[in-house]
Amino acid sequence: MRPVLTTYRRVFSHPGAFAFSFTGLVARLPIAMMTLGIVLLVSALTGSYALAGQVSAAYIIGNALWSVPHGRLVDRFGQAPVLCVDAVLFGAASGLMVLSLSDGWPLPLPHLLAAAAGAVLPPFGNLVRSRWAHLLDDEAERHTAFAVEGIADEVVFVTGPSLVTFLSTLRAPQSGLVAAIAIGTVGALALAAQRGTEPPVDEERATTRAPVPWAVLVPITAVAAALGCLFGAQEVSTVAMASDAGHRALSGFMLGGFALGSLTAGVVAGAVTTHRSPVQRARTGIALLAVGATVIPLLPGLLTVSLGLFATGLFVAPTLIALFSAIEAASPRSRLNEAMGFASTGMSAGIAPGAWLAGAMADGVGGHASYWVGSASAVVAALVMLTVPDVRARRSVEAELR
Repeated sequence: MRPVLTTYRRVFSHPGAFAFSFTGLVARLPIAMMTLGIVLLVSALTGSYALAGQVSAAYIIGNALWSVPHGRLVDRFGQAPVLCVDAVLFGAASGLMVLSLSDGWPLPLPHLLAAAAGAVLPPFGNLVRSRWAHLLDDEAERHTAFAVEGIADEVVFVTGPSLVTFLSTLRAPQSGLVAAIAIGTVGALALAAQRGTEPPVDEERATTRAPVPWAVLVPITAVAAALGCLFGAQEVSTVAMASDAGHRALSGFMLGGFALGSLTAGVVAGAVTTHRSPVQRARTGIALLAVGATVIPLLPGLLTVSLGLFATGLFVAPTLIALFSAIEAASPRSRLNEAMGFASTGMSAGIAPGAWLAGAMADGVGGHASYWVGSASAVVAALVMLTVPDVRARRSVEAELR
């Protein structure tokens, strides 16, 4: 345990590192709260899960479509100005969305406001990873730092849904969304205020527009979409299987086991120094993830499937850490936020079709069999990952300006 703590302590010893990382962790809670909060609010007020799904999907689509332009703006103008604008727009758009749903504004106004709110939610995870990349020169330390953010993602997706559900059912159904809006707005301003660790904008490089590494980004975006499809399908399949078995309430514990496996592996991965490139690590991680996802529909009973989900989850965080490390290694510093936006877009784009396909299969042949949607998605991700060229080091300044 002591070597693990020493590795993380070394990374957080850099001035300002803990402050921006912790701020980013709290600030990204709305990522795991907004969509569920929308579903809880709409279903409570109207009783329509169809409308809830539509508004929630509009939010996800807005976030996905604007991820890359969002990153481009950050690369061009810096984090602080963009975050300040985001804070105002996110608070306004999200607040109006809640008001439109509560007061029954005519359609499609709630959908448009939800899409706008999703678009202007800051990409906190990418912004924090960009700060780590600027702060740390040692590749091993950057690996650990990216592991920290992978762990933060898992923490957010474990605590966020529980928090928004608790708040939405405690008092008014709007409470969960209001809390998420407040966290996102204050978090954006708090991160913007930390100017000492903000990556500087090099005007010459920003205007020169260094080339984007399309050979790396295009297949990684496809991999991210396939992984998003896996995650979306797995959530629906787990709920459907538990419901078929008459134990719907256990679905939360089963999915929590998947997240716990990922969280555990992320902590260990961040403390392990390896000489393998990020692409090599990602290929191995996705291959093992595909094996686990393929075994799950072959397992009988809720208990064995739960154990399978935990075991499969062990390969999630290390894989995502390696994917973002590969993007960081391949991308010019002046376009790093834009490059990371492609992975975010791919992940978001894959969740909805994965959930829909698993739901359709669950309706037709049962929840247990619907796990094959996630299996197929993981296999596709593993195959596409083989086409990503190996990357070992960040591009030099000369390469950026070439």
